[in-house]
Amino acid sequence: MRSPITVKLDPDFEDIIPQFLENRQIDLRRMAEALERADYETLRVLGHGTKGFGESYGFSYISEIGSQLEQSANQKSPDKIKRCVSGLTDYLDRVEVIYE
Repeated sequence: MRSPITVKLDPDFEDIIPQFLENRQIDLRRMAEALERADYETLRVLGHGTKGFGESYGFSYISEIGSQLEQSANQKSPDKIKRCVSGLTDYLDRVEVIYE
């Protein structure tokens, strides 16, 4: 198993972060479904939203992946999209939040 990724956040976020992370899991499923259909517009929109959500909640890596996903969807590059989805999956599996 790979090592955890620790993200330190303000305690004010403690009530909303679990739902935020669950919503990213839902987005992952939507991304996988859109990729199967080669629905690049849905992937672009999901990438754009992910880019905006991540930084707002203190998860800069999620924003980076969202930006890459949006660009990859614009390029209609399924291989790049798969790498983005895989990277986000790995990150969400490993992230541990510490409130301080």
